Amino acid sequence: MHGTTTRACARKLAIRSMLGIGAVTVLIASGATASEAKARRHWQNANAAATSSGSFSGKASYYGSETGSRTASGARYNPMGLTAAHRTLPFGTKLKVTHGSRSVVVTVNDRGPFVRGRVLDLSKGAASVIGLTGRGVGHVVAEVQ
Repeated sequence: MHGTTTRACARKLAIRSMLGIGAVTVLIASGATASEAKARRHWQNANAAATSSGSFSGKASYYGSETGSRTASGARYNPMGLTAAHRTLPFGTKLKVTHGSRSVVVTVNDRGPFVRGRVLDLSKGAASVIGLTGRGVGHVVAEVQ
């Protein structure tokens, strides 16, 4: 056990568990939903380079098979809608997303993406407008409107 006893390892594990539960409890008590708490806990550092002008860039993907399920905002997911998932932006934020020479304005209504290195998850409708459905993942520039 590398110089530590089983009792010391158990104590460390118990403390880590209590700290994790405490952090989630604080987030939920502050009005965050369980999915928002999970998103914040796992993805505190966004992989986007945000600028002072309210724009960021990085890889985006799309999702489309969850028809009718609820998003983190509580709205029903519409695959052909012009919506997006972002880890931290407030729900209702409008983003102009550009891929190559094509752009679309989307509304943030969900949390994600939950894949490292990605900054946005777009609905299938938004991804098809900017030509992202062919590859599934592409470099985008997003500007807060």
